[in-house]
Amino acid sequence: MTDDTHIVKSYGEELQFLNDSLIQMGSLTESLLADSMNAIIILDKDAVARIVESDKKINEYRAKIDSQIMTLLVKRAPMAIDLRFAITSLRISQDFERIGDLAKGNAKKMLPLPQNLPQDLLSSLKRLGNVVDAQLNKSLDAYIKKSKDIAIEVIRLDTSVNEHTFLAIKEVLAYLSKDPKNLEYATNLLFVAKNLERAGDHIRRVAENIYYFVEGDYYKKS
Repeated sequence: MTDDTHIVKSYGEELQFLNDSLIQMGSLTESLLADSMNAIIILDKDAVARIVESDKKINEYRAKIDSQIMTLLVKRAPMAIDLRFAITSLRISQDFERIGDLAKGNAKKMLPLPQNLPQDLLSSLKRLGNVVDAQLNKSLDAYIKKSKDIAIEVIRLDTSVNEHTFLAIKEVLAYLSKDPKNLEYATNLLFVAKNLERAGDHIRRVAENIYYFVEGDYYKKS
């Protein structure tokens, strides 16, 4: 009786540890994305090294979570909702890692940019970054609360991300059309916009996996 109680308690602790690790990874990813966007908007090139280091920490979390999940699967052979939780955690950690990679990539794209970029150009990218950041924040809220309703809100926000991406790209192309010498800068800014759109795609997948965990079925567009 005592041994059984100990096993159940230990198993519960392992699940909680995995849950906490994923929340910490998500929070770090959110901070990295915000830092990356802030660095781009104010052209803070000194921030790039710090952002690269933060991305390494996210990768370390991914490795730790992978190890926790493998241990859980081998030692505990979880069934039903616990197995779903392990699968969901693995998928979400992969998406968090990719969001971190995209944020790091965006920071590096800023290095060749001049300090006198047009404010309208930066404002359109800032608006896009704000929408993606809000989407990621809401996805973490959905995960912590295990809320399918919040997850659906995150999924639907992807439309807004796509719209803001279109507007940001339109501004970049207008900037390019004013002077062919702007080609290198415009190319880097296009990468920034597209990377933010891709980050939004990964956040949408995070929300879809939260929905799957809560409902036991995949989200279907109504």
